[in-house]
Amino acid sequence: MTRANKQAILLVTCGAAFLFPFMGSSVNVALPKIGEGLSMNAIELTWVATAFLLTSALLLVPMGRLADMRGRKRVLITGVAIYIVGSLIAAFAWTGPVLILARIVQGSSGAMFASTSVPILSSAFGPGERGKALGINAASVYSGLSLGPALGGVLTQAFGWRAVFYVNIPLGLILFFAAKHFLPHQAPSSAGVKFDLKGLGAYSVFLLGVMYGVSLLPEHVGYVFIAAGLVALGVLIQVERVSPAPLVDVRLFRRNVTFALSNVAALLNYMATYAAGFLLSLYLQLVAGLPPRTAGFVLIAMPAIQALVSPLAGRLSDRVEPRFLASLGMGLTVAALLVLSRLSAESPVVHVIVGLLVLGLGVGLFSSPNTNAVMTSVSSGTFGLAAATLSTMRQMGMVFSMGIATLVLGAMIGQVDLGLTDPNQLARAMRLIFLICSVACSVGVVASLARGQLHTTQSTQREPHR
Repeated sequence: MTRANKQAILLVTCGAAFLFPFMGSSVNVALPKIGEGLSMNAIELTWVATAFLLTSALLLVPMGRLADMRGRKRVLITGVAIYIVGSLIAAFAWTGPVLILARIVQGSSGAMFASTSVPILSSAFGPGERGKALGINAASVYSGLSLGPALGGVLTQAFGWRAVFYVNIPLGLILFFAAKHFLPHQAPSSAGVKFDLKGLGAYSVFLLGVMYGVSLLPEHVGYVFIAAGLVALGVLIQVERVSPAPLVDVRLFRRNVTFALSNVAALLNYMATYAAGFLLSLYLQLVAGLPPRTAGFVLIAMPAIQALVSPLAGRLSDRVEPRFLASLGMGLTVAALLVLSRLSAESPVVHVIVGLLVLGLGVGLFSSPNTNAVMTSVSSGTFGLAAATLSTMRQMGMVFSMGIATLVLGAMIGQVDLGLTDPNQLARAMRLIFLICSVACSVGVVASLARGQLHTTQSTQREPHR
């Protein structure tokens, strides 16, 4: 494959990596105006965001498996087409339920993006250059997260909330034709294999039960959903052990230490960090008294640093053992969370900025080396499943992170309107949340270090840890 072909593949996959988080983060800024325009209450508005997150998380692994069976280019292009349709429905939505349906459609397409772009990239770039490519891909993700709130706010203020969805239509069309033209045809790596419908059923109940249950906490029904999900997990393990072509190869977790612990590290990293943006948004506006626009610019510090650091970290992971870089990143994340756990109602805004900068540096150092470790630890035939599993761990970590925040805020503040909460009490609750998250991240450092050597193994076999 020529250098020009590789650069074209990198450009297309980075476009897909940018579009998914861009849509998720830009819509969040428009939620108040969406509520006004479609007469949606607070609970209904949460479903505009939750429907997108849950659908994408639920379909990541099935779509990754389907991509291995039917071809990654085919699944990616289909996902882009579905994304354009979802954006059209959302832009013209006339009621809240129609908009939520559109977000479900967009979430399904997002799963097709996330489960194919990294495998396509990993197939094009070998182990010696894969980290650099994955680092640039990660920078695209963080660029989407950075530009989403800023551009979403500008579009909403200037043209109304529908503009946030309109802008995704031409972006989707550009990506569709670029993918169709530039991505090479890839023969399915698991052609002729039957799709594991039993595994899909058990996996869906497990993931939906756990993730939806966590989102309902601290209500009692949340624990019921979580328990049902854990029972389904037991069923899933038993079903997949005997399946000739499992949807989730549980043996991969048992036999491949690098794959298993890298996924655990990703879960714990996102569990520790995802709620930080939500909590600091509340802190800056309700405790520090900053206006929303100023608070938004302060919060950009974290994804901006991530976008800058990720390519360098990915490139270094081709030469330096990924577990050392990823573990260093998680160590810096622990330090940042401890810094943020010292926030009080009297803390200066620079305290928050320092915490965000160190947090962005830590996550940036962790992300692409960890992804490189996962993708290099499996054979090319399971790239789709590996990437989808890693993305699912991230999504689950995000939901668990918000679950921790919800539990602590519910216990310490209750159901009081946040605008009426004592700033000192809110700051105390945030300090406890950041401390809990720092403990989770510390466990992640241990998992990251324990994953074993990767480059040493590569020198003895071309595709390690099968």
